[in-house]
Amino acid sequence: MKKTLGSIAKEVGGEVDGNADVSITGISGLKEAREGDITFVANSKYFSLVKETQASAIIVPLDMETTGKNVLRVENSSLVFAEVASFFVEENPYKAHGIHPTAVIADDVKLGKNVHVGPCAVIENDVEVGDNTIIASGCFVGYKTIIGTECLFHGNVTIREKSSIGNRVIIHSGTVVGSDGFGFENVDGVHYKIPQTGVVVIEDDVEIGANVTIDRARFDKTCIGKGTKIDNLVQIGHNVQIGQNCIIIAQVGISGSCQIEDNVILAGQAGLAGHLTIGAGAIVASQAGVINSVPPGIMVSGFPAKPHSHAKRVNACVQRLPQYIKTLNELKDKIEKLERKINNE
Repeated sequence: MKKTLGSIAKEVGGEVDGNADVSITGISGLKEAREGDITFVANSKYFSLVKETQASAIIVPLDMETTGKNVLRVENSSLVFAEVASFFVEENPYKAHGIHPTAVIADDVKLGKNVHVGPCAVIENDVEVGDNTIIASGCFVGYKTIIGTECLFHGNVTIREKSSIGNRVIIHSGTVVGSDGFGFENVDGVHYKIPQTGVVVIEDDVEIGANVTIDRARFDKTCIGKGTKIDNLVQIGHNVQIGQNCIIIAQVGISGSCQIEDNVILAGQAGLAGHLTIGAGAIVASQAGVINSVPPGIMVSGFPAKPHSHAKRVNACVQRLPQYIKTLNELKDKIEKLERKINNE
């Protein structure tokens, strides 16, 4: 792939400052870029690297000052770079292969147009797969599952029975959708399994990272809302309801029956106790332990999770504990000396 900076500008609606005819053959980061690459800068803390980069062109915010560089000025440089990156990504290699002869597909499966099923994939009875969906090698799709159009399941994804997957859903390798929820009843020290009879529903435009586990509901459904993005190694318990356009980052654990409203961010390694509600637009910071519901639009951190401004003050006090202890010991010594002096008098 080769494009001129000017042609890229026309496609993304940007303004060229410099040589519009310079050839762009790839993408890269500021530090790693070489001649022929286009890169970007969005955060002011990286502006100093602009002078050092070897990139042939840089995508920059509209108001950024530059000298001696070919730049493409846009309103949102990070978003435009993502669009430009798509120009140089190799076309998906799965699309050309159709149904591999080693795939095992039940006779009553309904496959849409241009569906790809890779080597050793298994699709069980009563499954429906929409047009242009890609099910790569080693995937398993359980019976009565419905999959929408233009989905992409990378190798070794497991979709358990009766799941419902929307359109344009991407699921990365190792993820399991619809495994049994963790439900047991303890009777006289013995754990008896509680049947998990519900399903998982994943709405349109969701992306799920590698080795994510999403449990089926005990009753009704576990639901992942439209446009939500889930990072690697996330655990989502049974009957969890996740709203639209949420961001859930690596190693988050969500206990059963939590309600995650729209546009929530759960940062890395956050843990949520069961039956909580996280209000719309809330942010749960990294490693926060949430044991109570969180109101909409606030940020919480720490354990137990509390409003972030308060958590910072608590943490500052904790960091000063050694000094506090030293001061207390000094005061204790002074009091003891005063008491001895009074008693001697």
